[in-house]
Amino acid sequence: MPEIKTSDVTIVGSGSWATAIAMVLTTNGKKVTWYFDRPEIFRHVRRYHQNPHYITSVKFDPDLIEPVDDINDAVRASEIIILVTPAAFLKAELEGLDDEAFTGKVVCTGIKGIVPVENTVVGEYLHMHYDIPYDDIVIITGPSHAEEVSMEKLTYLTFASPGRDRAESVAELFSNRWIMTIISGDIFGTEYAAVMKNIYAIAAGIAHGLGYGDNFIAVLLANATGEMRRFVEAVSPDNRDITDSPYLGDLLVTGYSQFSRNRALGHMIGKGISVSNALLEMTQVAEGYYASSCINEVNKQLGVDMPIANAVYRILYKNASPLQEIKSLTKRLR
Repeated sequence: MPEIKTSDVTIVGSGSWATAIAMVLTTNGKKVTWYFDRPEIFRHVRRYHQNPHYITSVKFDPDLIEPVDDINDAVRASEIIILVTPAAFLKAELEGLDDEAFTGKVVCTGIKGIVPVENTVVGEYLHMHYDIPYDDIVIITGPSHAEEVSMEKLTYLTFASPGRDRAESVAELFSNRWIMTIISGDIFGTEYAAVMKNIYAIAAGIAHGLGYGDNFIAVLLANATGEMRRFVEAVSPDNRDITDSPYLGDLLVTGYSQFSRNRALGHMIGKGISVSNALLEMTQVAEGYYASSCINEVNKQLGVDMPIANAVYRILYKNASPLQEIKSLTKRLR
């Protein structure tokens, strides 16, 4: 095997968000090692310098992209690692990684999901299973659909870590004329909010599929903001402003946007498609489906009042009627 080049960043993941991040970093002149666990994508990127399945319009400079198919080679190649794979598959993606592979690295996560069975957000999972200090973990979040990022639409990304210098160093790699960067110390709140907003986007999609209009969906998402605040405060009390972009902003873009896969899943369910068939129709992972079950388990200990999240859980996992669940919510919202 040829020697792996030393790069500025390693990306782990092959979906649309991973592709958009690679596009931003290489546009900024950064060298990227890109790990693929799917052989057909690895071979295509190596030969044609573009992702054959996601954001296919982006063509990469071969001098700045090094595709690899060995996770240990990928992690060794850079001091900054960015994980961008569905949370449900994170364990499998990192399987075979050397025990000390992350030692001394800054490990970032752009994953807006929760690890099933573990019922922990990704930053917490990395800390627990790989002994990575929280100061060396950076959460990349904020309202940021990959499709708009790749089209160079103005986007605000938040980089959250107790280690402010780590967050600033990663943010500097991304900063350019269309990527505005925000530094936060709220590593838990930003990540749990990113998980919760996917559940509420499914709720918005269900309501839209049932025929409810923007007037009701605005009320639904306003109440969802309150639920998010209560849950995040219960998990990690802090002096945060829930109206800031990594919280409310991310909820709004996911609840309303045409690019939202979670809203799309909900819309199909609202239209009468079964949950199992709707999942089969999805071409990308809707993190809110897995998050709904995990958050429900976490909340059994916390006891936070979350009628919207509970309704989505019953629809997804208990075969509850979407029509009846949303109708019941209309009497509780304000």
